[in-house]
Amino acid sequence: MTISPRRAALAALAAAASVALASCTVPTAGVAMAATTSGDAPPVLDRYYTQVLDWGPCTPFAGNDAERTAFAAPGLDCATLTVPLDYSEPDGRVAKVAVLRHRTTATARRVGSLVVNPGGPGGSGMALAAQFGAAQQDGPFDVVGFDPRGVGASTPAIDCMTDREIDEQRAETDVDVSPAAVARLDEENRRDAARCVERSGGADVIAHSGTRDVARDMDVLRAALGEQKLTYLGYSYGTRIGADYAELFPGNVRAMVLDGAIDPTQSASDGAVAQMEGFQKAFETYAANCATARGCPLPGDPAGATAAYQELVRPLLEKPVPVRGSDRALSYSDAVTATIAALYNPGAWPKLTAGLTELKAGDGTTLMTLADAYYGRTDQGAYGNSQEALMVVNCADGARNEDPEATAETARRINEIAPLQDSGIEVPATLNVCSYLPVEPTTPHLPKVDGLPRTLVISTTGDPSTPYQAGVSLAKALDARLLTFEGTQHTIALQGNTCVDTVVGNYLIGLDLPPADVRCTPGTS
Repeated sequence: MTISPRRAALAALAAAASVALASCTVPTAGVAMAATTSGDAPPVLDRYYTQVLDWGPCTPFAGNDAERTAFAAPGLDCATLTVPLDYSEPDGRVAKVAVLRHRTTATARRVGSLVVNPGGPGGSGMALAAQFGAAQQDGPFDVVGFDPRGVGASTPAIDCMTDREIDEQRAETDVDVSPAAVARLDEENRRDAARCVERSGGADVIAHSGTRDVARDMDVLRAALGEQKLTYLGYSYGTRIGADYAELFPGNVRAMVLDGAIDPTQSASDGAVAQMEGFQKAFETYAANCATARGCPLPGDPAGATAAYQELVRPLLEKPVPVRGSDRALSYSDAVTATIAALYNPGAWPKLTAGLTELKAGDGTTLMTLADAYYGRTDQGAYGNSQEALMVVNCADGARNEDPEATAETARRINEIAPLQDSGIEVPATLNVCSYLPVEPTTPHLPKVDGLPRTLVISTTGDPSTPYQAGVSLAKALDARLLTFEGTQHTIALQGNTCVDTVVGNYLIGLDLPPADVRCTPGTS
């Protein structure tokens, strides 16, 4: 799963700035010169580290109507950062990374650039920076976001499926698990992988789509922004980018906040199981809350809620339900996707309740709206490439395997721990698209971060997508300070909780870390 872009505000930074700046000396931004920003970069990379960004309007980078509106806001400018597609061949093919910057109006107390990432893989850092920047016109940072290589406006872009093919895949209702059907599926996956490679621009694009290369790109961006040290805020998958950067460039970090952590030592299989366990727990919390209100379609006890949910959604395997005002129908997979998407944040729970109530009456409209939002489908039926990037990047980061039984075993473990999404259909032993992509997955490991300054990791006790313990593990691996938020949602930094936002603001601005074992609770806003 991916996280949706944080619709949070950086206004807390502006509010905390006067306090933080009054109590400490804040390093100013570096001058855009290679001698002060390229650090220990190999000489063969000098032309990348010394490049001057050509800033201009952002609307040409927009991929849909919503982005066109957001990117037309005042104070924004955009550019493309040139990086080597393969860092071992710097004179070879290049990639163009799209960058958006919101310049602060508070030039007298400007700290520097704050680079942000919303997660994913596949989330647009440009879109997040536009949102954040609009909320903190007079904050102490230029807010900068980039679409990681292969994502969004960056090129070459990962492109595995057409809009029509995605719609068809989402509507799929085939439940045949016979040997012949499994063989056909295996061949389809092999074909889809080859098509993904071709449409994306070649095997080298896919092979170099992983997070290690994204982290290298971010160091080139740091230098191009004129910063001696990186100040970074990453959510969810963005914590993986941050952890990889910390290992590759520990001496180039000024401040780093990682919220909603991915455990760097955990295998892709174990991570998927832990994640779905988190969603199951969040579903049970949601159902208990829902049951306190009149008309809730689910009982409040965990086992009863899961059974009632399965009774609602499993019939969709054979008979999807219509969507009002459309020739589309809600499939089983879309119903489950909609549910999981709504579990990211309690603010979406009422819409989930409305959708399940509609489904009980044979109407799939609201759940389809939730699923479409998750997939990034516009009203015109167009998709970005966030889901394709998610699959390819996760594959490169360790999700690839060549053992059909291992794939099936992971699915069985997930069904056992998270019956919410168990279709009741036997899980066949087959390879998936990832298994046929030309990648060499990164092996999970404990990062080596000698020379890294103390950073800040935030973990939420009831986070459905990135379990709390993953944050504990990442904080230990990086020797970071851990901030615990007691709640049921995915990420919390700069989303209006005064306790959390004060800690984050004081650290990002003044490098003031909180005491050990700080805990924040809901309602402190």
